[in-house]
Order: sequence, then C-alpha cells, then structure tokens
Amino acid sequence: MKRFDARTVNTVGAILLIVVGILLLLQNFGILGGVVALIWSLIFAAGGLIFLYMFLTNRANWWAIISGFTLLGLAALIALDQFLPRVGDALGGTIFLGGIGLAFWVVYFLNREHWWAVIPGGVMFTVALIAGLDSVFEGAEMSGVLFLGLGLTFGLLSLLPTPQGRMRWALIPAAVLLVMGLLITAATTGILDYLWPAALIVVGLYLLFRMFRS
Repeated sequence: MKRFDARTVNTVGAILLIVVGILLLLQNFGILGGVVALIWSLIFAAGGLIFLYMFLTNRANWWAIISGFTLLGLAALIALDQFLPRVGDALGGTIFLGGIGLAFWVVYFLNREHWWAVIPGGVMFTVALIAGLDSVFEGAEMSGVLFLGLGLTFGLLSLLPTPQGRMRWALIPAAVLLVMGLLITAATTGILDYLWPAALIVVGLYLLFRMFRS
C-alpha cells in the first residue's frame, strides 16, 4: 500500500479544514437544520478512519492511532447525544475517555518499545471509570478510585514485558498510590471506624497467640 507522506497529510488536513469551514457557515445560516449533529459525527468518524489508515500504511505513524481513536470517540459522543441522549449523558464521557485510553494500549501492544503508553492508557481508563461511576453515584467522593487506578496502572507496568525488561521501579509508585487510595477510600466510606478496632483486635489476638505458644 502507498504510504502517506508529509504532502499527503497536509493535503488531507487542508481539505478537512475547508469542509469544516463550509459546514460551520451552513450551520450558522441555519441551512443544515436537524442533520447537523449527524454530519459532524460522520466528519469526525471519517477523520478518525483516515488517521488509522495512515498508521496501517506506515507503522512509524503510531501517533495516528491516538488521533484516530480520539476522533472516533468524538463521533460516538456526538451520535449518542443526538440519537440516544440518555445513554450519552450516562456513558458518553466514559466511552470517549475510554477510547483514548484504548488507543494508548494499542500503541503499547503493537510495539513494546512504547512501554510508556501504559501510563496514559491506565490514567485514561481510570478517569473513564470515574466518569461512569459519577453518573451512577452522584456526589460520591472518587479521589480514592483515582489513586487506586493509578496504583494499579504502575503495578501492571511492573509486570508487563518491555525491551528493557521488567520495570521494577514502577512498584514504588504503585505501592504508594495504592496505600493512599485505600486510605482515602476507607476514610470517605467510613470504613476506618471499623478498620481500626478490627486491627487492634487482630494485633491483640496475635500477641496472645505468641504468648501461649512460647
């Protein structure tokens, strides 16, 4: 397949800018009517597919995966808001942010040298999860979930294979973030009111066990 060069990319970008400008003018004049959301969704979807095609024709263009998934996520977001507004309100943010996170994971799995993509991929998945939970549990404190998600991301990074070997250093931020996430979650959910007494009981039983055993 013919590879995209810089001139082709610039040409496609210029054409998209012209199309977007024309559509904005038509929208401002009220010519498009109720189909404007569908048109914008199709434009973003087409742009996303173009970026993915750029990657498929030249694997060096790994950045096109992120751009492509982002535009496809925007297209899905607009389409849901237009045709399934309830689903869009509840899951729109999760789908969009999750799509960006998925792009980073695809970058990693296609080339293990891009191990760094695991971190933004995990971050975006965590933020997508928070967006979904926030739509279900309105007003709930989600900072603990954020720290837990980041901790699991670094923990997973320490296990995944890379050309440089295992990233053992990732265990340090993983442990710190997980502990912070557990403490924040326990504090915000009231678990600490029961955790500390239970911990004291366990320590007391352990001391008695050691005493009678000796």
